[in-house]
Amino acid sequence: MDQVLTPPRVALFEFGFRPFFLLASLYAALAVPTWLLVMTGVVVLPTNLSAMQWHGHEMVFGFALAGITGFYLTAVPNWTGAPPVRGGRLMILVALWLAGRAAMWNSAALPASVVAAAELALLPVLAAFVLPALVAAKRPRNLIFLVIPLALETAILLVHLEPLGWADDSAWTGLQLGIDLALLLITVIGGRIVPTFTANALRARGEIRLPRTPPLLDRLAILSMLAMLIADLTERAPWIGIAALAAALLNAVRLSGWCTPRTLDSPLLWVLHLGYGWLVAGLALKAAAGLTDLVPATAALHALTVGAVGTMMMAVMSRAALGHTGRPLVAHPVVVAAYGLVSLAALLRIAAAVSPSLYLALVETSGALWTLAFVLFLSIYAPILVRPRIDGNPG
Repeated sequence: MDQVLTPPRVALFEFGFRPFFLLASLYAALAVPTWLLVMTGVVVLPTNLSAMQWHGHEMVFGFALAGITGFYLTAVPNWTGAPPVRGGRLMILVALWLAGRAAMWNSAALPASVVAAAELALLPVLAAFVLPALVAAKRPRNLIFLVIPLALETAILLVHLEPLGWADDSAWTGLQLGIDLALLLITVIGGRIVPTFTANALRARGEIRLPRTPPLLDRLAILSMLAMLIADLTERAPWIGIAALAAALLNAVRLSGWCTPRTLDSPLLWVLHLGYGWLVAGLALKAAAGLTDLVPATAALHALTVGAVGTMMMAVMSRAALGHTGRPLVAHPVVVAAYGLVSLAALLRIAAAVSPSLYLALVETSGALWTLAFVLFLSIYAPILVRPRIDGNPG
């Protein structure tokens, strides 16, 4: 009698998006309330960075990097046709991410070299697993995905040069580089998926007018983000503001061609547009902060991180997890509420930057809403990420 093969009851290590989207969401719900406890003096962490640097570091190289890693491990097989990283190799990547987090939560109790090594280990192994497929695909437009992991590794190294005693004031430079690289990825990936997914949905309705972006505008939008990244690294305030203004204008024009008003009946679509809208708004605030005294730099920072990175991360995770587990592309009402809570958290965090008398109350409320958003997200997506595909296919 032939043996009937049944899918595993737990599929956490069957595809890269599963553990890393789960880790990103869990960490988003853990790191922010921990930061609030640190900020108010309730908790003291044994870290070799300042408390503010630790917070920024863990949101960029903990939360965001987990989401980016999950995206890479999911997108590369789609782009190249290569088999996905799964099983033991995927477990190694998860273990390396966890080792980096453990090191950063206890960095004052460990040699700085050990902490740096733990943090720097993930991306080279990720590159070893996925870059050969990208190179073999021979698609020039994918070259940026060869560069981003190297640039992120450089950002992490810059953070650790300061505790190692090899550089002065490099930690903030590394954090800024990490943030700018995340924004660059939103610009590049958003420029692919937002108009494509929107066009697919509108085409399915029989509509003729579809999203469009002139190729020259795509290139200029990406180049403007690279210009802002370079200006941030050189710390030349007027040029930061000018580059941010150019990026805001170019990305606003880009977004205007993507038929945003016709996505309002589909949460999985409008949340992508909302995330890209936060990118434009954050860039505009950054331009205002760099060119005038009207806007604090922290208002722009949190529009770009809480608003743009937080929203786009949740948008991509929610859509990809449904599509890659064989489920209909329909957002659960609880997840739609989570989308709104992330934006509300961003608005309150911006308000805190311009309201000194209400700063603490607004920051705490913003953090609570962010945490609730990811708890709600996890309530729906944790089972989806852990359980097998509903259609019985592998992955």
